[in-house]
Amino acid sequence: MLKKAKFTALSAFFIFSFTSISAQGITTASDFFKSVSDHYATISDYEADVDISVNGSQMSGKVSFKRPEMLRIDFTEPAEQVFLFNGDDLTIYLPGASAILEQSVSSSGASAATPQGLNLLRRYYTVAYETGQDAVPLEDGSDEMVVNLIFYRRSASEAFSEIKISVESSTLLVRRVIATTPQNETFTFDFYNYKLNTNMNDQRFIYEPPSSANEYNNFLFSE
Repeated sequence: MLKKAKFTALSAFFIFSFTSISAQGITTASDFFKSVSDHYATISDYEADVDISVNGSQMSGKVSFKRPEMLRIDFTEPAEQVFLFNGDDLTIYLPGASAILEQSVSSSGASAATPQGLNLLRRYYTVAYETGQDAVPLEDGSDEMVVNLIFYRRSASEAFSEIKISVESSTLLVRRVIATTPQNETFTFDFYNYKLNTNMNDQRFIYEPPSSANEYNNFLFSE
């Protein structure tokens, strides 16, 4: 009886020890995402190339970000199109329509690849690994290794039903964002060629659109 008790205790000890050692190598999706958010909190500014796909329509350009929440995209496709958020006002220049769209907004919410965007995700979405905690190729044949996270909205009021984020495992930078609406509309953002902490000047976020363009104020709420 004593031997059996010793064997049971010894077995439990080894099982507990093995479980504890294994658990040390496990990072929850929430903890990993927090490390990504913490890393972005150390970035004062960045520039990156961005490719955007909206239901098959392709756009590309260069994105500039500066803390706390200034964001600008200068498009090469469509050429000369500009998206600018200076912390208070949103300005979009559409050269094809010769139109300037302007809106005062409280927060950009423009990109998951900013500290503010990441914080909003933590608040309004739950996170899980899509393919496990180990890094995998960004896509078939790619040598870029990423950790894939998937976010599910906490309430039906959120614009996207789910958001997938691929994070570069070596840099903890957002490489790809795929956001899907309840109507199955898909928005894909690819960020690459990052340049971090460039001591970016605030003048970067001042934009003077062509005077000949038509202005539309408060376009987000107009009927």
